[in-house]
Amino acid sequence: MSTPRASEAEIQAALKRLPGWEVRNAKLHREYTFKDFVAAFGFMSGVALVAERMNHHPEWFNVYHTVKVDLTTHDAGGISAKDFELAAQIEALARARA
Repeated sequence: MSTPRASEAEIQAALKRLPGWEVRNAKLHREYTFKDFVAAFGFMSGVALVAERMNHHPEWFNVYHTVKVDLTTHDAGGISAKDFELAAQIEALARARA
């Protein structure tokens, strides 16, 4: 069963609840900067555990203390509620590491 794609109105409403997130290249996007590589990698490890439990995995990139995250739901052909749910969990993990 396919996941429904979010409407533009749903995306804009959800972005108001997710400071720092934006739509970039048709994906939900956020960049984080940590104090060093170990902190960035620890954050990624925490996100990986959450993503695996959700069976919804980010597209991401890490260099030293920076982690770039893109979220999209491939079977929906764009951003879906799954992306916003994962983004909220990612935000909680980032706040815990701040």
